[in-house]
Amino acid sequence: MNEARIALVTGGSSGIGLSCAKALRARGWRVFTLSRRAEGPEGFEHIRGDVSLPEDCARALDTVLGKCSRLDLLVNCAGFGISGAAEFTPEGEAEAQVRVNLFGTARMCRAVLPQMRKQGSGRILNVSSFAGLTPIPFQLWYSVSKAGINSYTMALANEVRRFGISVAAVMPGDTKTSFTDLRQKNPAGDDVYGGAIARSVEKMEKDERGGMSPDRVGALVARLAEKKKVAPLYTVGFGYGILALVFKLLPTALSNRILGMMYAR
Repeated sequence: MNEARIALVTGGSSGIGLSCAKALRARGWRVFTLSRRAEGPEGFEHIRGDVSLPEDCARALDTVLGKCSRLDLLVNCAGFGISGAAEFTPEGEAEAQVRVNLFGTARMCRAVLPQMRKQGSGRILNVSSFAGLTPIPFQLWYSVSKAGINSYTMALANEVRRFGISVAAVMPGDTKTSFTDLRQKNPAGDDVYGGAIARSVEKMEKDERGGMSPDRVGALVARLAEKKKVAPLYTVGFGYGILALVFKLLPTALSNRILGMMYAR
């Protein structure tokens, strides 16, 4: 019997991260979950840690390697969302958004790359967002963090391919998880913007609550984990694939105007 492949999933205690962990386990992977929660989901080997702390990222890898001889897959799901007008978002909140979502992803990659390079193999899957392709008004910093993950993924894939390491990003659209209720909403300046902030966030939350199951994202991540070769970026679902193509083909002024009509009225 072949030894189980080893995966580490950040943000693996809930939402998309948990769905990824479950989908991988169903395919026979040995899955470690990492999150700030003291207790992880039942049936998984859980590591308590914060991706905003480099020492926690390093300790997570050490924990995995202390029990296993290798790490075959890193899935970066840890993150959160904020909303509000750009001019009224405190600098500290904006920095925290990027520090966790983008730099948390980068820290985990930096932690595991030496081991994967030593092995001569490994795969990294970063969970981004469709907002990385279509920046959402009043969720500017969230969109920036996810666009950053896309760029980071594409550049990193070219850097580490020579070592047998592959990297890809998965970009879910509206997904029904606790992420919606946990969004850090800043209503400051809504009077100045004529109520547009509240309307925008309300629409986004309605779309998310009616969105796809996180299990669809987990299923794609699990398939990509075992795919021989991966492309740099993936959307989830046929509809979002079509939307991505449409926005790519449209003139930038038009596509951005459409986003404004959807989320900034």
